[in-house]
Amino acid sequence: MMPSLRPFALRRLANTSLALVLSLCLLPSLVRGDEPTTSDNAPINVLLITSGCCHDYDFQSKSLQLAAEKAGVKIVWTVVSEGGKGTDAEIDFYDNPDWASGFDVVVHNECFASTTTPEYIRKITTAHQKGVPAVVIHCAMHTYRDAKIDDWREFLGVTSRRHEHQAHYGVEVVNAEHSVMREFPEPYATPMDELYVIEKVWPNTTVLAKSKSQVTDQWHPVVWTNQYGDARVFGTTYGHSRETFEDETYLAMLVRGMVWAAGR
Repeated sequence: MMPSLRPFALRRLANTSLALVLSLCLLPSLVRGDEPTTSDNAPINVLLITSGCCHDYDFQSKSLQLAAEKAGVKIVWTVVSEGGKGTDAEIDFYDNPDWASGFDVVVHNECFASTTTPEYIRKITTAHQKGVPAVVIHCAMHTYRDAKIDDWREFLGVTSRRHEHQAHYGVEVVNAEHSVMREFPEPYATPMDELYVIEKVWPNTTVLAKSKSQVTDQWHPVVWTNQYGDARVFGTTYGHSRETFEDETYLAMLVRGMVWAAGR
């Protein structure tokens, strides 16, 4: 006849059994290295940094927000428009070391070619390198282009310092399987826009689409992804004209890029 167990022993046995069951349930997850992910139904917290020379940023910002709404993507927007309309500015918003805290993705649509201060530029790139995802649009590629350091260019995933004339450029998809490009039509020609001359594609960049120069017949990346430290980066050099920001194909691609960068 088995000896009776005291209540304390029974509780301890039950707790031990429960812990064992939980451990077994969690084991596959631990082996795979899975981590909890944000629900796809939760809004994406987007920080949009915009201003500088040469473009109608108010119109572009509103167009991007309306495109996300049309696509049914839930987004909480924070728009920072500082620095005026020149080519040289240092935005006070970046003075806060935690400027990117709480955002799922940062959209850079600013244009400050003449700003060169290394310490200022690294306030931005350091946050991204630590894991804050980004979308970089058009003149973001020429922002800080006069700087001696390469931190911003490595973050972008491409190096560009000039562009060619405005025209309707054909876009050839290179990676149709990527989620950003799956719904991208072919053939496709841009609204009137500028082709940026890409001097260098950085090692962690994956080109998704390209366009051919009408001057040199050279192909240049126009849509890509980049891995910068722990951060996903999606980029496109198109986005100059009002017509581009009225184009549904272009806007839908930007929205998919934001969703991809945010890891949804």
